[in-house]
Amino acid sequence: VAQLEEAITPQTILITIMYANNEVGTIEPIAAIAEVAHRHGVIAHSDCAQSVGKIPVRVDELGVDLLSIAGHKLYAPKGVGALYIRTGVKLSKFMHGAGQELGRRPGTENVIGIVGLGQACALVHQNLPGYAAQMRTTRDRLEKELRKRIPDLRVNGHPELRLPNTTSISFLALEAGTILAELTGVAASAGAACHSDSVEISHVLRAMGVPNEYALGTVRFSTGRFTTLAEVEEAAEQVAAVVERLSARGPVPVAPGGAVRLTHFTHGLGCACKLRPQLLEQVLRAMPLPTDANVIVGPETSDDAAVYKIDEQTAVVQTVDFFTPVVDDPFQFGAIAAANSLSDIYAMGARPLFALNVVGFPSNRLPLEVLQEILRGAAQVAQQAGFAIIGGHTVDDTEPKFGLAVTGIINPAAIITNRGAQPGDVLILTKPVGTGILSTALKQGLLSKEQEEVLFRTMVELNRAAAEAMQAVGVHACTDITGFGLLGHLLEMMNGSHTAAELFAEQVPLLPGAMELAIAGVVPGGTRDNARFTAPQVGYAPHISEIQRLVLNDAQTSGGLLIAVPKAGAQRLGDELRRRGVGTRALVGRVRERTDGTVISVV
Repeated sequence: VAQLEEAITPQTILITIMYANNEVGTIEPIAAIAEVAHRHGVIAHSDCAQSVGKIPVRVDELGVDLLSIAGHKLYAPKGVGALYIRTGVKLSKFMHGAGQELGRRPGTENVIGIVGLGQACALVHQNLPGYAAQMRTTRDRLEKELRKRIPDLRVNGHPELRLPNTTSISFLALEAGTILAELTGVAASAGAACHSDSVEISHVLRAMGVPNEYALGTVRFSTGRFTTLAEVEEAAEQVAAVVERLSARGPVPVAPGGAVRLTHFTHGLGCACKLRPQLLEQVLRAMPLPTDANVIVGPETSDDAAVYKIDEQTAVVQTVDFFTPVVDDPFQFGAIAAANSLSDIYAMGARPLFALNVVGFPSNRLPLEVLQEILRGAAQVAQQAGFAIIGGHTVDDTEPKFGLAVTGIINPAAIITNRGAQPGDVLILTKPVGTGILSTALKQGLLSKEQEEVLFRTMVELNRAAAEAMQAVGVHACTDITGFGLLGHLLEMMNGSHTAAELFAEQVPLLPGAMELAIAGVVPGGTRDNARFTAPQVGYAPHISEIQRLVLNDAQTSGGLLIAVPKAGAQRLGDELRRRGVGTRALVGRVRERTDGTVISVV
């Protein structure tokens, strides 16, 4: 409270603090805070959504001027809430229209919701001591049972001044998303439910000084009015079993019938888990550049693979790529990861010679047969591409990861980089966009069988035929579309070539359902990171919606090639792609002179 008072300035008009924290349940001294606010002539508000129905909430005892509640937190219908306004407090409208709610908020009142909220509050008024006792009993039993099995866990928040139903528990050296992925019979969240898709440490735990090794493994559990002791004991048993297994203290699980959903064993999906481009640029800027004259393509550019000259006729092309599962089937995952790793070699116009496996595998979570299937899927793609996988490296990891380090070969004179695009070139794309969105939907169980099959076929399709077609025709530049999305990789090409581009949004091919899923909010975090990264250098026409912008930035796994070819050669390239069986041959843009700060214009 003293720190709060020190923070008040002459410009302060409102102090708003939640009565009880939504992550750890700690109860704040609202009455004392309101007294400080009033002494300085400041209005005090408290968000009591978490508190009503668990502890007494009386506006006169709290002394606040404004108090808000949410119906679904106390068993009222979802979508209804209330704001208490103390007499004398005047609020400005933030919505305009009709005169409902005494002119404060227009729109027809939700009478059924209001009545439901009123009845829920009446039940709380009549039965709060019993409700609170029931929740506290079950919450305490959950903590007790977990401590028996996992003595090094940590309970966050005040030991007494906290809600009776909430417990924030940190598990040492584990990741909350990994724990929750295996808790199929328990509903819980990583920190706050409203941020359950985040894998970052919450601001609440950071402010409390919870050590990182605990904070990353924090799960919030809540008991309810109707939760039974038998239910919390069963939940504790399931949670303890998962934590012990992840901590290598428990038995290796064998899935019923041998079926394993790989996407449930990872916090993110495929190339969408790449380090954010902003962070990667920051790191690479500090790295020294190689001085070896035989390095033809190195880290100074954003090309897809490194190229090292052996002699006048021979250069080695090398790349490494690995990621977490994008599909549930282990064999399919191995095949997709192999196809994705090869894509960098093909984008440079090279031919793969051999590869090494790169494996991270949770041997305490998955049976070894799963790894065998992953490797078998990769081997089949290698056989199809005409090269061998001749070794590799493995580490025991908390989640499955797989990819290849691929070595290819090319004549130095035939290398295709992403830096050769010229004004007047047209841009050809060889696969549809949307794998990041559909992979996220797959993890959430939202894809039809047909969509799953299309997604797999798209990602496992090799870019070999497209690479051979562009070598036969002769092109100026090429890149493959992976984790940084179509706009991110096009931006790298334009910056490397010192040119600009127009992208024709309506001509970009999309996977079936990608736009509809994006509208429904099924968008991976990596896609949103890409959109933020490209925004300063991309200009969107007014008719390009926010959803279209996200789709064009979608983090792809094993995407197609984006080829810059002279306009005169576009028809021939299209014919070559068709002749070699490449199904997608979309003209998606053109290259122009760079004249202003906008590198890509999306029209």
